[in-house]
Amino acid sequence: MKGGKFLDASVWKFLLVGVGNTLLSMVLMFALEGLGYWPSTAIAYVAGAVMSFFLNRHFTFHSEETALRSAVKFALNVAVCYLLAYGVAQPVMELIPRPEFLPLIWWERLTKLVGMGFYTVLNYFGQRFFAFRK
Repeated sequence: MKGGKFLDASVWKFLLVGVGNTLLSMVLMFALEGLGYWPSTAIAYVAGAVMSFFLNRHFTFHSEETALRSAVKFALNVAVCYLLAYGVAQPVMELIPRPEFLPLIWWERLTKLVGMGFYTVLNYFGQRFFAFRK
């Protein structure tokens, strides 16, 4: 860690990349929601992950590892973060009663947004301290 900072400029760069990544993922996720919860989120995250890998490897974390080694670590990180985040989001949201006025499809979309939030936090730390660790 530079200067002992736990949160540094990489947070802002990661969030900037994440905005683009999230927009791409959300469009795909909601366009493919007819496929179901897991397929729509998985396809969206694979597409977003490819974009995120290249941008975060070079722009955010300035990784000097070989592309293959960092790609394997990145893929492992994304898979673990995805399974944890979306695996936690669903049961957490099932604990909360859905308001009667809110259609089920919007509750499922809210559940996906909660998963995105969990994923973002886990993914930042996974990329910074594992996938692109200096």
